[in-house]
Amino acid sequence: MITASLQVRRAVEWDHDRIASLIYYESNSHRHLDWHSPLEWIGSPYYWVREEGGNITAALACPEDPPHVAWIRFFGYYQYLSSTQAWTPLWDAAREEMELANQPTYVSAIVVKQWFQSLLVSSGFELKQNIVLLELKREDVRVFPAPHGIHIRPMMDEDLPIVARVDLKAFGQFWHNTEKVLQRARLQCASATVAEDDSGVIGYQLSTKNPFGAHLARLGVLPEAQGKGVGLALVNQLIETLNVSQFNKLSVNTQEDNIASLSLYKKMGFIRTGEQFPVFVYSINT
Repeated sequence: MITASLQVRRAVEWDHDRIASLIYYESNSHRHLDWHSPLEWIGSPYYWVREEGGNITAALACPEDPPHVAWIRFFGYYQYLSSTQAWTPLWDAAREEMELANQPTYVSAIVVKQWFQSLLVSSGFELKQNIVLLELKREDVRVFPAPHGIHIRPMMDEDLPIVARVDLKAFGQFWHNTEKVLQRARLQCASATVAEDDSGVIGYQLSTKNPFGAHLARLGVLPEAQGKGVGLALVNQLIETLNVSQFNKLSVNTQEDNIASLSLYKKMGFIRTGEQFPVFVYSINT
């Protein structure tokens, strides 16, 4: 792992500028759909760099969040290296660190580039499922009456602990957005609302703007409240608040085996675009 001019080591704070240069100048990279930039994860466990001649030539960040699920947030390298030269020593170091922790961990990645998928497969990652993309155009919107007793309001800071619990129950541990992540997401979203009834918060949505319209980044409803129009109410209210320039179309993605979500979106007029992104997983100490 270590030679006179080459070493693989944990990333530390003083690596910030050199990793920033790598992110800016590299030609090959994998970036997770994340509310944090790769630089913000520096100092977290499972963040490794390949350093040669005093220069950082590649980096791999796969911190755990949620616990026991280490999403590959960033992998990038300078173009004069091959993907294998960059990936193999970094992945070996990260995997060894996780194995020594002696806790069950799933290392996961949503793949958008074929070259990265090839690396994962060659390293023993297995396909878990596919993420599919859907879109709703303004002319296809179907409006449904709001269910009785459901109130939609803006999400507040004090809602975040319960929203995180709703998220966990709605999506499970693998796809869970922790309170820390939700807090960051709320600050970056164009719209963040919760649905509540007499029992309290039972659902929520987070949406962003983009040059083509808006994106429904997250929609979660408690399992016991699903099928009662809560998701419909959250999306309907979102559409009502979007102006014409924001709502040329509304996009969303979900797991291809999430039957409840797919049924909801189909009911509202969303159609699948045909795009899909595979999710690969490597199990450690399980």
